[in-house]
Amino acid sequence: MIRSMTGYASRKGGARGWSWNWEVRAVNGRGFDLRLRLPEGIEGLEPAVRKALKPAVARGNVTLSLRLQRDLAGGDDPAEGPGQAGGAPFAADAGALPGLARLDRLLASLRAIEERALTRHDLELAPSSALDVLSARALSGGGIEPHEAAALLPALCADLDALLAAFNDMRAGEGAALEKLLRAQLARIDALAAQAARQADKRREHSARTLRENLARVLKNSDGADPDRVAQELALIAVKSDVTEELDRLHAHADAARDLLDAGGAVGRRLDFLAQEFNREANTLCSKAQFGALTRIGLDLKAVIDQMREQVQNVE
Repeated sequence: MIRSMTGYASRKGGARGWSWNWEVRAVNGRGFDLRLRLPEGIEGLEPAVRKALKPAVARGNVTLSLRLQRDLAGGDDPAEGPGQAGGAPFAADAGALPGLARLDRLLASLRAIEERALTRHDLELAPSSALDVLSARALSGGGIEPHEAAALLPALCADLDALLAAFNDMRAGEGAALEKLLRAQLARIDALAAQAARQADKRREHSARTLRENLARVLKNSDGADPDRVAQELALIAVKSDVTEELDRLHAHADAARDLLDAGGAVGRRLDFLAQEFNREANTLCSKAQFGALTRIGLDLKAVIDQMREQVQNVE
């Protein structure tokens, strides 16, 4: 099964007094370009993310982000005392909770700022409200402690695996639709190539009749023309206008493309190369046609191949 390069998935989770939101999105790209937006202070997170992404995504411009914030309601942090989960975040002894220790440090900093502004600059600051304190970054998600980061890492990685599974499920669904469309276009190319072969046979009869008439006129209106030389030139013209090889290669490319679709995986680049080869054969067919019906089939081939190439650009 093939996969689309484009996709999106998000996942929310929480543990140990923290909540988070993973998000991953991807768009078309020639190679693999990864942009990470991860919070600081969680040692080992970025290597774990890169390791998880390597087998999951082979091609495309991928952006993966993680928003992490502390659950001020206490959550399921094991450091909290009995009865604190879901309750007021500062209802216990100040030394019992990491959140309360940060609160003490924040209030001490606020007091120091107010005193310095007054003593050094004769500037009296407006008192800070409880809302100001609660909205401070030090309490709402910043300053993760090393022991908290170590405890959070396994939970974050487990959620990342689930996120990438959902992401690839979406891309596989789009890939299935792309594969169905590509197989229909390959069948259309085969059918047009078969029509071209029948028209080439008709053109051969028409060309032979035209060449005999032209040869008769040349021999009639020329003195001493070498019939063998004339026949050689006419044979050379016939060889140059033959399209059998182009039609055979069109069928061969269609078979190769179907083999790639059967194999699945990251086959987008090889399909794109085949699309270029399809286009080359169609162009040569049109240049050799010199027969109205055959030219029209060549143009139809070019239209189908262009449509197929546009779809191939979205295959991983």
